[in-house]
Amino acid sequence: SVGLTESADLINLEKFAQYAIAVAARLKNNELGRLSEKVTVKVKPEDVPLHLRAYDVTTHSMTLSWSPPIHLNPINYKISFDAVKEFVDAQGITQTAAFEKVEILLKQSVKSHTINKLSPFTTYNVNVSAIPTDYSYRPPTKITVTTQMAAPKPMVKPDFYGVVNHEEIHVILPQASEEYGPISHYYLVVVPEDDDASQRNPDEYLTDSIIENLKKSPDSASIPYIAAKFPQRNIPYTFHLGTGEEYDGFRNRKLELGKKYRIFVRAVVDTPQQDLYTSSPFSKSLSLDMPGVPPGDPPLRPNPNVPTENDVKINSQQKEAGIFWVIVPIIAALMLSIILVLLFILKKRRQPCKTPDQAAVTRPLIAADLNNSIAPSDPVEMRRLNFQTPGMISHPPIPILELANHIDRLKMNDNLKFSQEYESIEPGQQFTWEHSNMEINKPKNRYANVIAYDHSRVILQPEESLLGSDYINANYCDGYRKHNAYVATQGPLQETFSDFWRMCWELHTATIVMMTKLEERTRIKCDQYWPTRGTDTYGCMSVSITDVQELATYCIRTFQIHRQGHSERREIKQLQFTAWPDHGVPDHPAPFLQFLRRVQSMNPINAGPVVVHCSAGVGRTGCFIVIDSMLERMKHEKYIDIYGHVTCLRAQRNYMVQTEDQYIFIHDALLEAVICGQTEIPARNLHSHIQKLMQPEIGENITGMELEFKKLGNIKIDSSRFVTANLPCNKHKNRLVHILPYESTRVCLTPMRNVEGSDYINASFIDGYRYRKAYIATQGSLSDTVDDFWRMLWEHNSTIVVMLTKLKEMGREKCHQYWPSDRSVRYQCFVVDPIAEYNMPQYILREFKVTDARDGSSRTVRQFQFTDWPEQGVPKSGDGFIDFIGQVHKTKEQFGQDGPITVHCSAGVGRTGVFITLSIVLERMQYEGVVDVFQTVRILRTQRPAMVQTEDQYQFCYRAALEYLGSFDHYTN
Repeated sequence: SVGLTESADLINLEKFAQYAIAVAARLKNNELGRLSEKVTVKVKPEDVPLHLRAYDVTTHSMTLSWSPPIHLNPINYKISFDAVKEFVDAQGITQTAAFEKVEILLKQSVKSHTINKLSPFTTYNVNVSAIPTDYSYRPPTKITVTTQMAAPKPMVKPDFYGVVNHEEIHVILPQASEEYGPISHYYLVVVPEDDDASQRNPDEYLTDSIIENLKKSPDSASIPYIAAKFPQRNIPYTFHLGTGEEYDGFRNRKLELGKKYRIFVRAVVDTPQQDLYTSSPFSKSLSLDMPGVPPGDPPLRPNPNVPTENDVKINSQQKEAGIFWVIVPIIAALMLSIILVLLFILKKRRQPCKTPDQAAVTRPLIAADLNNSIAPSDPVEMRRLNFQTPGMISHPPIPILELANHIDRLKMNDNLKFSQEYESIEPGQQFTWEHSNMEINKPKNRYANVIAYDHSRVILQPEESLLGSDYINANYCDGYRKHNAYVATQGPLQETFSDFWRMCWELHTATIVMMTKLEERTRIKCDQYWPTRGTDTYGCMSVSITDVQELATYCIRTFQIHRQGHSERREIKQLQFTAWPDHGVPDHPAPFLQFLRRVQSMNPINAGPVVVHCSAGVGRTGCFIVIDSMLERMKHEKYIDIYGHVTCLRAQRNYMVQTEDQYIFIHDALLEAVICGQTEIPARNLHSHIQKLMQPEIGENITGMELEFKKLGNIKIDSSRFVTANLPCNKHKNRLVHILPYESTRVCLTPMRNVEGSDYINASFIDGYRYRKAYIATQGSLSDTVDDFWRMLWEHNSTIVVMLTKLKEMGREKCHQYWPSDRSVRYQCFVVDPIAEYNMPQYILREFKVTDARDGSSRTVRQFQFTDWPEQGVPKSGDGFIDFIGQVHKTKEQFGQDGPITVHCSAGVGRTGVFITLSIVLERMQYEGVVDVFQTVRILRTQRPAMVQTEDQYQFCYRAALEYLGSFDHYTN
């Protein structure tokens, strides 16, 4: 209780604690009035420097600034900094560089300091502490600062190894050190020798110029060209020059007899601009009349951890003679013992399980559970043993660790080897389908050519001896080590609804997976076999819908089913994937994998087969079954067998995995699962999960958080995905040349007559947790794109704008002011009238009336500008930002507009990505009680590049989610 005053000091508070404070007036009769709104504050320590930040960070320096402590008058400030970093050197070896701690003592009057002689691309731990008069210890305030990347250290020159068949030159290629920044890719540049070549340095050959000159003179044999492009760390040690093959869009052109060439390798650092690179020196002159390759295998990149062949031979020869007669009897006895033990184990258990390698980048999607109750043999392995066809023999299972390289090989030359492999899979049409061919059953087949093989068809219990009543167009399909794990069926027809629900009942199915919409491209793909509300009866089956949860990429429906004459009622979940495009396959597998994980988590262990259908029940259905089975296999084995499993499925139902694109998608989905691992966790485990992520990975000097963020960069982006954004008429509309909208997700404006590019704006549709295209992520407007911005808001009915930047930051324009301040302004056809402006503690809310001058219609647009985001880095606490997100979404619900929320910062990816990520993560936490920051960001990046741009922003998403979680007692207890 305090007297009549407008301020009060609160003392004896706990350091770093968070307090909610409210004020009430005490009346004369001693009763309390109503409490004010709560203000939440965090207690800052009183003896540490405040507001520590770093700016002007370069490759070799940074400047620090800070404010004095609250209640301490120091005599000095002490800066200390150190760093440990890990990188891959020029030999491909992971090195660790430790930078010893440096301490700098400064006078009390100094509040900023520049540190020099730093190493490029190094994350420094920086501490600043205030030293009191008695020199007693005071805790420091801390930040981490990463210096800018620099061009790689110099490389050695490429070397000659030998000529092959007088057509190709076998060369040895150098690799660059990643000490100053990760390598994005390498170019192998070939320069035909002429008078000019010997005078120039490799760095003088600009990449863009080489590409442009080649476009102008594609047949010229005298100009330099790029023979190959290799992705990060995939540069081969040896390479055949002149094969005619294509490498990532560049042709390794045939060489000419009698002509001389010199080559160099260019390593490009992984920056958005791709303007940091180092070129090796030129090789010596190369020609086809040089000596041939020496006999024997080509050389391999030296591995310092493995002894050379000569070392092994010398050691073994020295020991061999002396111990031969001692070792042989011991080995024989051991072998006999091992055989006996193995026979005993096989007899007792008959369930062999293999565990996968635990390499950080190839961790399986779901952690291995070796205690599943599964059949003693895998149907696919049994088929390999019993049907050793040429196709199966020539396409063995793929080691998980080799999957990425395997897929790269298949995709070369425009997927040539993929086509060959897919075409070689047996069609499996040597089986009978007499029941499908019966006249009484033909109307039950959606497509005349998609039938159910007799040997694997699902046989229903006959109804009153009615002919054909045991038939449904459905087949049992095997999973990993589980016979009849799935039923693959067509989308039900009106006349087969009863049969479909009877099948689910008789098989004790608990989960239906639907891989199609009811209608696609104006064609009926599946009839609606469930009630929209209430209860419908299908023959002897009664089906009630009890719950519907519609999300952005899939829908979950819950049914209660009941069969006449039975007292039992059962629950069945139907999960419908709605994001499969009408034509082809999804652009990226991440949303599909998220859906598949939901199916796995919801299907009870002891349930009957999972019923899977699309329209015909063969294409997308086959994809689902193969991917689900291979993910299960990855938990137990080091190999996957896509080819074998598709072959096995085709012996159970015709046309399974219907197109080459679907076959490629299966590979891409499994590679995504291998690379990304399992990152979804229960919300209650978030705190311990973050603590684990902040620790270095086992055997590595990189934390789990850093590793996760690095993995986000694995999405390969082809320039063909930015067609409209790169048109000459649109380039000036992009704030940054490397932040562009994908063609597939860009926001299209209504074209204006005779105005080229008038349908373009640098903006992307982004899916939310529950709705497709819930957000528009866009850049801060430029002076000449303001009209387009208002056109976009109007045409796509976006009435809420979220602004996450100031107009200027760090002295640079981040966004042009696109709204009027005090009087109405016309932007093309739209008159924008400012109505109100509200200054809140952390944001400004502006309201505008927007009128279409063509017809006089108008609507209100509200702009929320968050003002508490620091110019560098991220907010110290997530609380304020979470409240801001809540306020934006509450306003949208309150005013009931259907259009998307438009979100922008400067480039429209960093802070914008954080806002949308947290919106999705927090909503999912509420609905499902799980958190998956990694996959959320991964999926956002498939819709707009570079979403959540920095590791700081990524870490902030985790911290904010944890702070949000802390406000719910049932999670924190």
